[in-house]
Amino acid sequence: MNNASEYIVNFARGTRSLLVGMRATLRVFFRAKTTERYPENRATLTMFDRFRGELVMLHDEQNYHRCTACGICEMNCPNGTLRVTSEWVVDEAGKKKKSLVEYQYDLGSCLFCQLCVRTCAQQALGFLPTFEHAVFTRGKLIHKLNREGSSLAPKPVAESHTV
Repeated sequence: MNNASEYIVNFARGTRSLLVGMRATLRVFFRAKTTERYPENRATLTMFDRFRGELVMLHDEQNYHRCTACGICEMNCPNGTLRVTSEWVVDEAGKKKKSLVEYQYDLGSCLFCQLCVRTCAQQALGFLPTFEHAVFTRGKLIHKLNREGSSLAPKPVAESHTV
């Protein structure tokens, strides 16, 4: 093959490739637009159930939580997002047990890997599907998860069965 025929073959291949790309572009260009209109529909916008937006400590109506301050979630966190502060207290029976003082969560460094939720033996943690976390200072991304005045949920008393 000489140079003129190679040039014509390469030009035809290039033109064909260009037309295939333009066909895909024009097909998308004339398609109906599907946007979310995000800021305007903020009140009605819902996220998916499995969306991991923000870690929370689950509390019931009486402000009880199930966290025993064991620290397993803190140990399993890959980048130190969680900080569990606890203290030893003596209960009515004279036994020492650990009590939660503060459960601190840094949303700005969270990987949303859900290792803390999966490894919690008490199922005390969960994720909310919230997604608006824009702040001007990183200090506002540090949250205290245990509510004021909350305490560990009492264990249910086992029923005695008489035979």
